[in-house]
Amino acid sequence: MTAEALPAELRRAIVQIARTPRLLVACDYDGTLAPITANPDEARPLPESVGALRSLAGLHETTTAVISGRALRDLATLSRLPSEVHLVGSHGSEFDIGFIKALDAKARELHRRLEAELEDLVLDVPGVSLEVKPASIAVHVRRAEHEAGRRVLSKVHNGPSKWEGVTTTDGKEVVELSVVTTDKGNALDTLRHQVGATAAIFLGDDVTDEKAFARLSGPDLGIKVGDGESLATYRVPDTMDVAMVLAFMLEERRNWLYGEQATPIERLSMLANERSVALVTPDARLTWLCHPGADAPAIFADLLGGTGAGHFSITPHRNGLPLGQRYLPNTMTVETRWSRLLVTDYLEPESPSHRTDIVRVISGETTASIVFAPRPEFGGVPVKLVAEPDGLRVLGTSEPFVLRAPGVEWEITTDGLHDTASALVTPAPDKPVVLELRCGTTDLSPHELSEVERRERAGSYWSTWAQTLKLPTVQTDLVARSALTLRGLVNTDTGGVLAAATSSLPEEIGGVRNWDYRYCWIRDAAMTVRELVHLGSVEEADGYLRWLHGVLATLAGPERLHPLYTLAGSVIGAEAVIESLPGYAGSRPVRVGNLANHQVQLDVFGPVVELVRTLAEARGELRDQDWQMVRAMAEAVSRRWNEADHGIWEERHVPRHRVYSRVMCWVTLDRAVKLGEVYNRPVPSAWVELRDVIKADVLENGWNEEVQAFTTAYDGTDLDAASLFVGLTGLIDPGDPRFQATVTAIEAELRSGSTVYRYHRDDGLPGGEGGFHICAAWLIEAYLLTGRRNEAEELFTQIVDAAGPTGLLPEQYDPIAERSLGNHPQAYSHIGLIRCANLLAQ
Repeated sequence: MTAEALPAELRRAIVQIARTPRLLVACDYDGTLAPITANPDEARPLPESVGALRSLAGLHETTTAVISGRALRDLATLSRLPSEVHLVGSHGSEFDIGFIKALDAKARELHRRLEAELEDLVLDVPGVSLEVKPASIAVHVRRAEHEAGRRVLSKVHNGPSKWEGVTTTDGKEVVELSVVTTDKGNALDTLRHQVGATAAIFLGDDVTDEKAFARLSGPDLGIKVGDGESLATYRVPDTMDVAMVLAFMLEERRNWLYGEQATPIERLSMLANERSVALVTPDARLTWLCHPGADAPAIFADLLGGTGAGHFSITPHRNGLPLGQRYLPNTMTVETRWSRLLVTDYLEPESPSHRTDIVRVISGETTASIVFAPRPEFGGVPVKLVAEPDGLRVLGTSEPFVLRAPGVEWEITTDGLHDTASALVTPAPDKPVVLELRCGTTDLSPHELSEVERRERAGSYWSTWAQTLKLPTVQTDLVARSALTLRGLVNTDTGGVLAAATSSLPEEIGGVRNWDYRYCWIRDAAMTVRELVHLGSVEEADGYLRWLHGVLATLAGPERLHPLYTLAGSVIGAEAVIESLPGYAGSRPVRVGNLANHQVQLDVFGPVVELVRTLAEARGELRDQDWQMVRAMAEAVSRRWNEADHGIWEERHVPRHRVYSRVMCWVTLDRAVKLGEVYNRPVPSAWVELRDVIKADVLENGWNEEVQAFTTAYDGTDLDAASLFVGLTGLIDPGDPRFQATVTAIEAELRSGSTVYRYHRDDGLPGGEGGFHICAAWLIEAYLLTGRRNEAEELFTQIVDAAGPTGLLPEQYDPIAERSLGNHPQAYSHIGLIRCANLLAQ
């Protein structure tokens, strides 16, 4: 038998509770895990139930327990349940982690009196037995002649059951008298409190289990086994069904926690327009979309929570694996192809600023299956779908959403909180099926342009821009895709630039190093648009500098810059955790916001001045507003350069005097002085003097004789890939033996085959991480500066090989597991690829 045999309503309830952050699964023993037997000593649990309980207990944030009326020692001996399953005996007076209450002298004396009295009551009554437990005594009449059993139970109820200090619990053919106040409901509450469960499921067959059912509320789930009145919401016939419930719970919980099959990160393709991004899996599932804007809450968070967190899927009705996925050349339009089906996806450009519109076109010769499951606010808002002739309306959300799909007949189902719409469609050879997800409007009317015209417009938006680029002869197509990707991370409305399209894609599968990168970092954004300037596009740099001027206008001084802001230029909210999402492949927590907002990062000024210098060289002039920006950055460095900081890697340890941060402070002043000299701007003498002071400070305190390298910071011997900037920036000549020694030391300690790690020190967080593509790019540049071109070409080839089928790179690569890690696509990684290709082409 399979879970399909369970009632549909119960299956939906199990699916719902399986997605709670911390789950408690508890059940009775006799009649639930084990069939009722004439001889209680022969009641063995079903192996299927034992296996499911054990496996559930092994899952993250999942606790299992058996709460029985049996004495704890007997329960443990008889059940032979694995140690992962908690045992609670005597209706909650005995826990496997110790007595819930130690008996005082008065209770022990009452227990002795009770035992003596009950022995007299059952004397010479065949089939009646006593079960003496540490805090209670049970009178069993199951094997007695019926009338005799009824007489004994009556004497117990009219006698010792009424004694002061005695608690009575009635069960099937048993009555239990306890000298402490306890019941299964109390036991369930105790367990819930101990493990911090956000929801509990309890299964039981006995009248004693009703006290546990009575404690269930909210998202909890109660299942009665067998006949009889019950407070439980659901019911199953027997212990075999219990095994099915536990097995189905295990399957759903495991899928929710770890993903049925998490798509390899690098295989995700990004859609983009001038203000929004979305991710599509290799089989055309829209797995990630936020609205309004890329740093807003997700409508589809399948990427971090599985299909229950929201998705929009299109597949052939008769299965079939996709043959491939590609971008249409020089566009952000994605095609996913099966043998007889083609899905084309693009985000509409040039739409109103409050809109996010995705067009999905289904063409081919076979029936396609569509599943539309929006889950706004990361799944935190109940969704109702209403079908109309021209499509679907999404109700119950603060932002309006509609799906225009004329002629499509939808079947709408619900899991109790959210509606999901499904449909089968068959495109005609000359008439594809067009689906338009419109976020930010209730308008379902036809668009003024045909879909063919809109697709052409979307393609030309990108291809016209791409044709203006000056691309290197090395990996030309991949560089073009990297440039388009960086351009897709730019918000042209505000000028802000995303560091990456996603939040919480892990640095270690199953680990806690999961961060939200959907914001504009001062450093990352300056590096992004500078690389686009190198390729011949200056509009993004102009927009970013306008954005930065706007941010600076809100501050008392430039030295008060935060490391990052929202795309609109405002301070981001507090870092928070979305408890309801299990994370990519079980990697929790899922975070929104970023605590780095409150850090001191003194390296951020250097990349801004580098950008202004590159922009001036491209234009042949230095604009007044750009010089004003340079002065602001130099002023900030003059005031704060000698402070300790958290650095480029945003470590959550105490601040240190970091080599990279000092080098970038030097860069700020060095490039500012050179800009003034080239473009005839007044350069304060203090800038020149301080530049020399900072350089001397780095050379004296950053170089470590013991390790023969420039280290991470002035206070240790640990190495950091960012320290390569001592030579990459020209603070010392690349031919200097100290730089060459640093390259050798970082290569030896931090390079692992095809990638380069940031560092190998304790940074205050548990777990590990992969190597960073940007660090590998820095080492390639260092190889070229030190005359090691063969090594540079080899490492560059390995970065290229790590790109996904559509040319995108996430943040990191794990050379041991040979898998990509981190948020995706990551600006840093594509910056590194473009820069290395340009250098290798020179």
